[in-house]
Amino acid sequence: MPDDLSPQHSKTGHANTGAHFATRMSHGGRPGSRVHGFVNPPVHRGSTVLYPSCEERGTLNARSLEQVMTYGTAGGPTHFALENMIAEIEGGSRALIVGTGLAACTLPLMAYLKAGEHCLMPDSVYGPSRRIAEGLLKRFGIETTYYDPKLDGAGLEALMRPNTRVVFAESPGSHTFEMQDIPALAEVAHAHGAKLIMDNTWGIHHFQPFTKGVDVSVQALTKYVGGHSDVLLGSVTVNTPEDWAIIAGAAREIGHYASPDDCWLALRGLRTLAVRLKAQEAAGLAVARWFESRPEVLRVMHPALPSHPQHALWKRDFTGACSLFGVVFDPRYTVKQIDAAVDGLKLFGIGASWGGYESLALPTTNYITRTATRVDVLEGPTVRFHIGLEDPADLIADLEAALDGLPR
Repeated sequence: MPDDLSPQHSKTGHANTGAHFATRMSHGGRPGSRVHGFVNPPVHRGSTVLYPSCEERGTLNARSLEQVMTYGTAGGPTHFALENMIAEIEGGSRALIVGTGLAACTLPLMAYLKAGEHCLMPDSVYGPSRRIAEGLLKRFGIETTYYDPKLDGAGLEALMRPNTRVVFAESPGSHTFEMQDIPALAEVAHAHGAKLIMDNTWGIHHFQPFTKGVDVSVQALTKYVGGHSDVLLGSVTVNTPEDWAIIAGAAREIGHYASPDDCWLALRGLRTLAVRLKAQEAAGLAVARWFESRPEVLRVMHPALPSHPQHALWKRDFTGACSLFGVVFDPRYTVKQIDAAVDGLKLFGIGASWGGYESLALPTTNYITRTATRVDVLEGPTVRFHIGLEDPADLIADLEAALDGLPR
């Protein structure tokens, strides 16, 4: 680690490139430790950008793919600081900030696909991403085939078509947490001239997408980056100038924009991201292991547990885990009985998001859609748990009381 912890900017604008993750999150995206002024950068709001001359205006408009202020929708200093921080976390060269995680999923699909082309998407994909494929993409004449998320390279090869332009991935999968062999999928996609787009929200920091062959990495910054359940944002990160021109150009055409106030909140959330990820990983594993010991539970879907069918992939590709996992309850219980147990929890909220400081329990049985593969996890009622920053002992006591109330 460098002795001097003031920001050391690389050509991409990343700060403290040689420092550890926690140090980079503390010092990146701000002026530095040896300046006069407030620690946090201000919020820069604006729509109209003024130019000193017509000549200068023409020069800046020609640099629309750079971090220059041309108009409010192109961003300002607050946006640029967050872009650099997200690119740093993802290991990419450039990042674009958009208004929601779903917008981040949609943008690259729209950027790389056109009528008459084909997209491959895992059957375990985030529900709204499936809706994009079945709605917007289908209306635009783009066909989507869903594939088994456990598919290896040979299996994906069999599904590739001459018009396949995008392979979409999400590892682990939403609700059911299947792991994907991303390097193998990338090799096949690239051999056919297709792009590999990955929703990497679960793996933030712990999975470095561009070292595994991913072309475009998507994050729902609403989750761990915001960290406090009060901001909606998404990001799209790339690692080549060619991909940046495609993504940034599509965003400009569509009119994507994110509020600078939300970007400022995300920057604030990043300052504690390292410690929150570490604490929530440990707490999540403690609660997941406790679930494995309970007679009411059929299986726990957490990739970092040795019991997970694709644990070896997680161990190979990830440096850690987030605090989101699923629980399949014994089939002797009805969905209504498990819903009643969730209703009885005192410390867990019932909500669809995750990544914040508060713990959540979300029944998912009726929200799991599969069209290409059989879902063994539907053998019993399912609940997705997000573990926050509460003491794990208190969470386990709350869960124990709820499960003890189930019929024997």
